[in-house]
Amino acid sequence: MTPGKIIIIESADSGYPSRLRERLGAAAPTRLFALGNVELLAPPKIALFCSARCPGSAILAAYDQAAHWRDTGRGVISGFHSPVERECLRILLRGPQPIVVCPARSLPRRIPPDWKGPLLAGRLLILSAFAESAVRIDARLAAGRNEFVAALADDVWFAHIALGGQMERLAQRVAAWSGRPSSPPS
Repeated sequence: MTPGKIIIIESADSGYPSRLRERLGAAAPTRLFALGNVELLAPPKIALFCSARCPGSAILAAYDQAAHWRDTGRGVISGFHSPVERECLRILLRGPQPIVVCPARSLPRRIPPDWKGPLLAGRLLILSAFAESAVRIDARLAAGRNEFVAALADDVWFAHIALGGQMERLAQRVAAWSGRPSSPPS
């Protein structure tokens, strides 16, 4: 594994996650772009989501949950974009568990300093469904990324769902895939 080398995974490749085709159908990305250990796509992962606006009680619960995942070695996948998700990533980076970061744009040109150690250790994967031309995050890309992350995950955990927001729509989509309700809005 060469952390600085971009790996392209085509939909026809054996390493392409079949779960994407199963859950997203024709909307599944035809190409994935990766930096890091692509073997982290195989082990079970839980997706972390949190609405940007979140009550204090949900914030504390999210931090406790991230510490629990870190301490138990649970693999986590997320965009790590909302403030709560970003802080959970800081907690997770201090542990040994696998982490998959999915930006709502193309792969970053510069790797944040606190990601370099886990990336070199083979426990961090940066994965994007967006080509190099997608350099700015917008609501459409964020919604697509969130659905992509949920489709890759074995389980989905919502720290907080703001009613009427993007997370509520995502929770409904996830529930339709699994046939069971997702985390209730908090």
